[in-house]
Amino acid sequence: MNFDGLDPGMGEYSASLHGTLDAGLEPSMDPHLNPNLLQGVELDPEGLAVTVPEPVHLMEGIFSELHSVVSEVGIPVTATHFDLQEEMLWMGNHRGHVTSFFGPTMARYSSFQVHATDDIRHIQSLETGVLFLSKCNLRCYTRGGLVMFDYPMEEGADMHSLLMTDNNTLLMGGLQNYVAEVDLNTVQETQKFTVEVPGVAIMRQTNRFFFCGHTSGKVTLRDLRTFKMEHEFDAFSGSLSDFDVHGNLLAACGFSSRGLNGLACDRFLMVYDLRMMRAVTPLQVHVDPLFLRFIPTYTSRLAIISQTGQCQFCEPTGLANMADIFHVNTVGQLLMSFDVSSSKQALAFGDSGGCVHLWSDAPEVSFNDYSRETEFALPCLVDTLPQLDWNHDLLPLSLIPMPLTSTEPLLSDWPTALATPSPRRAPPVDPEILRTMKTVGFIGYAANPRTRPRNQVPYKIKDVEPDYDNYNQVPESPIGRDEEPHLYMVPKKYRKVTIKYSKLGLEDFDFKHYNRTLFAGLEPHIPNAYCNCMIQVLYFLEPIRCLVQNHLCQKEFCLACELGFLFHMLDLSRGDPCQASNFLRAFRTIPEASALGLILSDSDEQTGKARLGRLIQSWNRFILTQLHQETQEQEGPQAYRGASSSSLGSSGESVIGKLFGCEVENSSLCRCGKETVRSSLTLLFTMHYPEQNSQEKTIKEHDFAEILKKSICLEQSTQAWCENCEKYQPTVQTRNIRCLPDVLVINCEVNSAKEAEFWKVQAEVRDVDSFIKKKKKEDEICGMEGITFDTRTEDLRHIWIPATLKMSISKSQGLEISRWSETEEVRPLDAAEEAEGASLYDLVVTVPHILDARTGGNLVAHIKVGETYHQRKEGVTHQQWYLFNDFLIEPIDKTEAAQFDVSWKVPAILYYAKRNYHTKYDLRIKNPIDASVLLTEASLARKQRKTHATFIPLMVSEMPQAGDLVGLDAEFVTLNQEEAELRSDGTKSTIKPSQMSVARITCVRGQGPNEGVPFIDDYISTQEQVVDYLTQYSGIKPGDLDAKISSKHLTTLKSTYLKLRFLIDTGVRFVGHGLQKDFRVINLLVPKDQVVDTVHLFHLPRKRMISLRFLAWYFLDLNIQGETHDSIEDARTALQLYRKYLELSHGGGNDEVRKVLKGLYEKGRQLDWKVPESDTGDGQGSPKSAAVFPSVMGL
Repeated sequence: MNFDGLDPGMGEYSASLHGTLDAGLEPSMDPHLNPNLLQGVELDPEGLAVTVPEPVHLMEGIFSELHSVVSEVGIPVTATHFDLQEEMLWMGNHRGHVTSFFGPTMARYSSFQVHATDDIRHIQSLETGVLFLSKCNLRCYTRGGLVMFDYPMEEGADMHSLLMTDNNTLLMGGLQNYVAEVDLNTVQETQKFTVEVPGVAIMRQTNRFFFCGHTSGKVTLRDLRTFKMEHEFDAFSGSLSDFDVHGNLLAACGFSSRGLNGLACDRFLMVYDLRMMRAVTPLQVHVDPLFLRFIPTYTSRLAIISQTGQCQFCEPTGLANMADIFHVNTVGQLLMSFDVSSSKQALAFGDSGGCVHLWSDAPEVSFNDYSRETEFALPCLVDTLPQLDWNHDLLPLSLIPMPLTSTEPLLSDWPTALATPSPRRAPPVDPEILRTMKTVGFIGYAANPRTRPRNQVPYKIKDVEPDYDNYNQVPESPIGRDEEPHLYMVPKKYRKVTIKYSKLGLEDFDFKHYNRTLFAGLEPHIPNAYCNCMIQVLYFLEPIRCLVQNHLCQKEFCLACELGFLFHMLDLSRGDPCQASNFLRAFRTIPEASALGLILSDSDEQTGKARLGRLIQSWNRFILTQLHQETQEQEGPQAYRGASSSSLGSSGESVIGKLFGCEVENSSLCRCGKETVRSSLTLLFTMHYPEQNSQEKTIKEHDFAEILKKSICLEQSTQAWCENCEKYQPTVQTRNIRCLPDVLVINCEVNSAKEAEFWKVQAEVRDVDSFIKKKKKEDEICGMEGITFDTRTEDLRHIWIPATLKMSISKSQGLEISRWSETEEVRPLDAAEEAEGASLYDLVVTVPHILDARTGGNLVAHIKVGETYHQRKEGVTHQQWYLFNDFLIEPIDKTEAAQFDVSWKVPAILYYAKRNYHTKYDLRIKNPIDASVLLTEASLARKQRKTHATFIPLMVSEMPQAGDLVGLDAEFVTLNQEEAELRSDGTKSTIKPSQMSVARITCVRGQGPNEGVPFIDDYISTQEQVVDYLTQYSGIKPGDLDAKISSKHLTTLKSTYLKLRFLIDTGVRFVGHGLQKDFRVINLLVPKDQVVDTVHLFHLPRKRMISLRFLAWYFLDLNIQGETHDSIEDARTALQLYRKYLELSHGGGNDEVRKVLKGLYEKGRQLDWKVPESDTGDGQGSPKSAAVFPSVMGL
């Protein structure tokens, strides 16, 4: 091995010390060498040699001395360390100097000064460098001696040990009363853990605990995450010298107190079993132990080393044997440091004379199991350059260094203009931003005009912008367009919309970017939210909106009730999205929905396996039938607890039946002549398409009205039971209708390629006819007036269904359906037509299925929103078509609602409404929720007793009035865990948030003599599987929500929901902490002027939100939420904080409040936002909390 590039200082000592150094190096003696220290050392002409036999013969498995090297004579070696990455041994001495040795031959590798005065106390190797700990300093050097960083400690620090907890974090302990955690990436202190017993001199770590050895003789076991003390071993009465951990055993050595004689080395090793956390039989040894290490080979062997150099090996559970004692030849010096290699094959001892001894139990020793190669300095090559022959013809003259004598510029000297880096110019700022910008200082503020894509600044290379078609297409990657053209045909507004979740959840998501109207969208992340579009369809039918809001029954899971609650939220919303979580929860409990396959699993929704077009048509049939049954049921009053009955229902007939119902006469004619006639009520019709003959080359045109008439008055042959023949016979089934519905609902049944091709062909034929007629009419006008028209065929493409139908029933002709011409679309029927019973039906809803291979497709709705909705939201009276795509709402043209390009937009459901049909319905809404919902009710729990009551219901005299304060808090459980993914940069992206369910709701009185006393404390029964009860944060335990074993006041979600709805409708003001999330999970929409949220009252802009626990401690001197959260306690505390806020604002105004909040944030930063531990130690917080409000039992 070539050592020419090593440190020249290696030549200070002889070849016999360095082993493999070249003998040509000249030895020299240290002039400060003390002869008294060299007992057993002789000087010879070859240099300084330690009396170690020249040929070293090692016996396998028995440790023997391999080499000894002097670093600095007379300077004690205070730290030794085997490098964990390379075959190197490090030592640090009392004067702050560090030396490294390579390999078992102990060849000197590097030597440098780390600290000017302090001793080296601990050495730790890393991948990129080596850490050196001194009294008040932590430094990192490369293995060659270059400084990587220098981290000074606080004044007064006295560090003794460090411990690497992972690749980038370390702990440092010493004689002070804390342990510091340092992040090596930023070289900054991240945390400071206070220790109960100062003097952490030794630290170890396992996969269960941190182990801290204290100078007082104790060993503490601490939690890996919080560093809190879990167990404590009082090992020695005097002091601790060393300890080690292996498997389930902890062994320690130290000093015992001997009264007036001071400390004495204890020859008993204390051994502890970490499974039972108790001491086992102490181990007596024959040496005075100063160091000990586990050296596990085949057994858990212990190495015990004394300060005089004696080394004994023994088993921690057996007796020590005198034959296992060896002696380190320290030449009369004392051992000061000790380390074991990671391979357990080598031991290193550092003594007070500056010598390092290497012991091994194998002739071919390696310090690590897998070491990387060590880099050595390259030898100087200047003196080894070859001689140049001037006379050689092929000699490259470029090898000869020549001075530059010419003044001409060189070719490589580029002009400054070309050599200066020139970044790409930024695109110009939008003129609209410059026009509306307000300047404060040197910073300008302006509203986002939203003329550019989100989170993108397009760089305009060309002046020509691509011309997109009428569908506002956004082209994607050109790859795969030939194979899958639909990937780029879907317009952006029709694509599946998703919510981007951040650390703040939904608070910073810009819903206004997707919806500039005042109508409310619906959030899509809830299971089975594919029906959002149909919920919007039902909401914008005025009679249904009024019907379900007037409906209230006692069934726990009633879709009509839940729709009424949801429609109430849609009425109150001013453009903010709502979620149908409670409605969908009730929907999942309906057995018929499950039997029809309407309840999707999460995997089907995410992978796009569900056939959404067929699914939404089945859902349409189901919801109309379900609402019809629920609204006509008369068993028990419709009203809830005696409230007045709805005026919309009549005996045996529902509004749904009057609105959608159509009496149908089904006749079955057998070939024997027997005819059977049955009457029934149908709520919708399904389209049936004619069979296509593949041999016909000409395309036959079919009018939509003609196909619709044949679908309603259906005639088909099928096998049926004939009572006359008493067997199954071919029969002719015929269907006729006796009356026309007010709203005609059509399921399009385009479920296969055959039906889609039929729509496509009919639309194309219709397109050509419409274009020819339009062109002919324009030519006539142009010929007479001299006017030109810009004819756009895109406006008429893919339209087969008419905007208006004329329908009538006569005794002679039966059902008649015809297309009402576009020119006469606005014209009403004349008297003769009305006398014949004719009616006009306008297209008001289309629900298409969007095919998109990237997202699995989605469902949207085109809805013609009537005048009454615009009047309520915007104060104007007009009608307008809108696209509803979950929370994306956008106005569209009426032709777009009827356009179906079946390559990506497949028709599913059509609604035609009779003109002015709603005039015959009572459209008044009378709120069916009254004060009776707040009266006493029985608990669902069988074990609940009055002695367990935690609340007192309101008396009649206590009924809330508008403006009254009510303290509110809610606790939740998790039904589905959050789904997230890690990006390549290490950040987390939430794909689907966790699905929460309300488990407990508490309301407390905010005024009056019983202020602070709860009047609602309901635990909510759930039939769905709970994944996590979140007991630490909610206080909810398994069994609390089970009616069979719960001792709580258990109610249904609907019962508690009605109580809160009544309070909201009354106009009370809710006071709480973080109410936005509470109302969101409960699925309530509360006007902002009725919410007082303490998380916003005590908050400064652009600062963190503060927890209720910290606010209560700071302002009220209350210690709450000790072990778990209690909603009664939290609601009371929020009320007190609001009183405190009013007191501050009335006392000094906004300036005083801001001053107090600044002090609050300053105190929070000092305490790291953690409430100090209570001095009382009773775990109950401040005694103040007991006397603020009267107890429930006392009342």
